[in-house]
Amino acid sequence: MNKTPRKQGPKPASAPAAYPLADEVRPGQSIQLLQELHILTREGKLNQDSRRKLKQVYHLYQFIEKLMLELPPSSTGTLTLADHGAGKSYLGFILYDLFFKNLPASHLYGIETRAELVQKSQALAQQLGFGRMSFLNTSVAESTQSAALPPTFDVVTALHACDTATDDAIAFGLQKKARAFVLVPCCQAEVARHLSQSKALSLTRTPLAELWRHPLHTREMGSQITNVLRCLYLEAHGYQVTVTELVGWEHSMKNELILARYTGQRKRAAAQRLRAILEEFGLLALLDTRFTLPEDNAQDNALPA
Repeated sequence: MNKTPRKQGPKPASAPAAYPLADEVRPGQSIQLLQELHILTREGKLNQDSRRKLKQVYHLYQFIEKLMLELPPSSTGTLTLADHGAGKSYLGFILYDLFFKNLPASHLYGIETRAELVQKSQALAQQLGFGRMSFLNTSVAESTQSAALPPTFDVVTALHACDTATDDAIAFGLQKKARAFVLVPCCQAEVARHLSQSKALSLTRTPLAELWRHPLHTREMGSQITNVLRCLYLEAHGYQVTVTELVGWEHSMKNELILARYTGQRKRAAAQRLRAILEEFGLLALLDTRFTLPEDNAQDNALPA
């Protein structure tokens, strides 16, 4: 006689996979810091989600570390970095822990508009003894006039600073005579708005306007044009620019990394191309706001009468 097979109950959920810290955490990294940032659990474990986040931050850190090591020594012997749109300051804390805390004459400033995040970051920096790490509750644009910041900076970073905040970070760096920029742009909507407003006129003028006729394409085209303009703008102001992709950020469309190092060689050709692109896309008004060219390229900055 056949026995009815006993029904199996649901299998217990397996615990999240843990990863060996020695393979994932950089030498010298504070375990306490990673726990406070909730990258590690209180038991010192690393799960799949936090492992992915740590790899992303480390990947970006590698670019910034290389850039800072290549900077010639400053006249004051100091190193200063402004991190715009700092958020929870994952990047800032890891930069300080792995690089800045070993440089006595260095200082890292996190700039963030959300007061609660600034307060938490200030408390964590104090708890960890990160004495040369400061946080300001202000916008990127307003930080340019802040008396709490030094007159010059070596490095300016802006990770996912939304829309025109990336442009504000560039303006901040130019005013502060930054020697390097590290930018990961986000939500570039300003140029897309201008393209939408002039869409009908553009369609009658050139078939290329089909590239941004549909709203989705308008956003994508606006984003692409914005970042190209930013690169030309930095070149016109004397920076050598490299554009690359952040590996491990493929799940996000915001994975474009712009690196700029100051050389002092202002490229007139870049200024001319910037103006030509603005004219071609009906964006010349931005010459008076976002993309004001340096004085030695003033003729490229003049709007037609």
